Amino acid sequence: MHKLLQLHKRNRVRWDALVALLIGSATIGALVGLACVYLVKLPQIQDLDNYRPISKTVLYDDEGRAFAAFALQRRMLARYEDYPTILYDAVLSIEDKNFEKHSGFEIWRIFVAAYYDFRAGGNVQGASTLTMQLARNLFLSHERTYGRKLRELMLAVQIERRLTKRQIFTLYANQIYLGHGVYGFATGADYYFGKPAKELTIEEAALLAALPKAPNNYSPLRHPERALRRRNLVLDSMVASGKITAAEGLAAKNRPIILHIHDDSTSLAPYFVEEVRQYLEGKYGTEQVHEAGLRVYTTLNIGLQKAANEAVLDGLAAYEHRHGWTVQLKNVGMTNHQSSVPEWSSPIEPGGYIHAEVISVCLSSAQLRVGRYTAFIGRNDVLWTNRTLPQLLSVGDIAYVKVISLGPGVKARVRLEQESGVEGALLAIDNTTGEVKAMVGGRDFDESKFNRATQARRQVGSSFKPYVYTAAIDQGASPEDIVLDTPTTFLTDSGPYRPHNFDDKFEGAITLRHALAESRNIPALRLAERFGIKTVIGYTHRFGIGRRIPAYLPIALGAIELTLLEHTSAFTTFSNDGIRAMPHYLVKVTDYDGRILEEAYPSAEDVISQKTARIMTSMLRDVVLHGTATAANRLRYPVAGKTGTTNNFTDAWFVGFSPSITCGVWVGFDEKKTLGDKETGSRAALPIWMGFMATALAKEGIHRDFPSIRAETNQALARGANEPSSR
Repeated sequence: MHKLLQLHKRNRVRWDALVALLIGSATIGALVGLACVYLVKLPQIQDLDNYRPISKTVLYDDEGRAFAAFALQRRMLARYEDYPTILYDAVLSIEDKNFEKHSGFEIWRIFVAAYYDFRAGGNVQGASTLTMQLARNLFLSHERTYGRKLRELMLAVQIERRLTKRQIFTLYANQIYLGHGVYGFATGADYYFGKPAKELTIEEAALLAALPKAPNNYSPLRHPERALRRRNLVLDSMVASGKITAAEGLAAKNRPIILHIHDDSTSLAPYFVEEVRQYLEGKYGTEQVHEAGLRVYTTLNIGLQKAANEAVLDGLAAYEHRHGWTVQLKNVGMTNHQSSVPEWSSPIEPGGYIHAEVISVCLSSAQLRVGRYTAFIGRNDVLWTNRTLPQLLSVGDIAYVKVISLGPGVKARVRLEQESGVEGALLAIDNTTGEVKAMVGGRDFDESKFNRATQARRQVGSSFKPYVYTAAIDQGASPEDIVLDTPTTFLTDSGPYRPHNFDDKFEGAITLRHALAESRNIPALRLAERFGIKTVIGYTHRFGIGRRIPAYLPIALGAIELTLLEHTSAFTTFSNDGIRAMPHYLVKVTDYDGRILEEAYPSAEDVISQKTARIMTSMLRDVVLHGTATAANRLRYPVAGKTGTTNNFTDAWFVGFSPSITCGVWVGFDEKKTLGDKETGSRAALPIWMGFMATALAKEGIHRDFPSIRAETNQALARGANEPSSR
């Protein structure tokens, strides 16, 4: 026993000697470092005078509202005055209590860190003041070495000599990393809580102050329990520092973490944003677009884009309900955290479509998790599938649902949907300016970046017929001229051509107006033959359709592939008195300091005469009043347009317009396969168009009629010709 005590005593003496040696070395190192700081000038510090962090490029809509950003980092620059005192106190309480007193470092913290490092046999304890953290983030790597720590200390002293405490805190507050690509407390307040930093509550400020130590480990999205413990530790530190009272600290600790994630990614209009990104990178370069903080003022309207998103997804869901349950769900097993579905990191809103994880299933109900929300689906909610809940869902399945509402707490109402593979696209253009107001290029941008509004060429069917009738009217025909809808054979270069109508019936002698309204095939072909298919093709080129079109007669029935963009843009000509405004996405681009880099001005082409445009508008108005699109009469606004359906129901179209806006809709599969029997343009595409236009026209709030046809429209409405059609 005595020998053991002697051995322990000798070991203790050795240990004390080593600690003394370490402390002495640290002291000498600190003195040498200080000497270096004052004797050696570090050139990097000069950059602080003009320092500006990497800034994101922000996209704004036509009302000046930000809706997307390009960035390697999420970052919003803020001034010292933009940060509330409560956040300042929270940060200093946990990170650097003596920030306002020291000159960049604290020697005792270095000694304490050295002690713990020695005992652990490695570099495990930090000793960085807030200024030292700033120096590391600005100029150094994050390697844990004594050499880096010494350089960090030297730079911290230089920073303290050059800048005031307010300037140091502001730089730190703009630079610090808070997880999920978020840099700076202003960005953190916006991302995690959807509010400016000045509006932070005590517990919210404490949560942000908790993140710099280990943003990934304390992420409230990935590890909510750890984040709560760390936040409460910050609150305790604030109480101990006298920054808040014990009662305030206790009340804040008893409040749960409530997040309002504000993700300014491209989720609202991803296809539109991608078009803009490609243009900007082609003109300014990738580095300039992602790091230089450009301000891009676009033509998009947030309200119309939301309406477009909802209309397309609701329309595809209605189509899928008509055809029943056809999918097999992916199963991932039970997960233990909220990151199992990537979409959950974006805001969850009523009306949106999202994936949910199935938690439990029984005959009467199923429980699902949607981000931080819990939802239940009952038997009545899945009647459209003709299956029971256990037949549809299993624990661990990833289901596709529509969010009906978000209730108090973390409860949500959802409706089970499916992803059958059917796709849809929508494009809305201002008639006068050519500004693209909304764009949907597909069901899910994350699943497919292919933009079906600008890239996909699909057969347009009968929606092509307005070009045929425009050629006829412009060449002297009248809407009241008679054309025969009777069986006939056309002699073409490829042999006899015997067409038929959609309903396999013939109406005899009818007017051009009626023939277009009812989308009769034979009259359209007779007109194309009479005036010449090459003449018709010439008119399509005048409408802005630049591709080569073969001169054969079935082109008159839409046997040609067009993009939704060129087809919709062409239709703006009718309501714009024969002038087509060039479609575009941008209004203005400025640099970070507000200097204008480019500015777009509307440009237009004269396509047809005002008289022809107004006649065609009145004829296309008849399509809605008593033709194949009479369902659109429910809008109670003056609108016009044309349905389109291709052979075997592979593509469904509706392109229509009001006096102010033109919108085109396409529905189909990416591969050439049928949508199903009777899935016409009026059934599959028109409801989507109506869903969008109801919002667009209500937003405009003006019942402005088309030029020169007001009396005719009123007479037609009085007749009440509202019989629906299936084409």
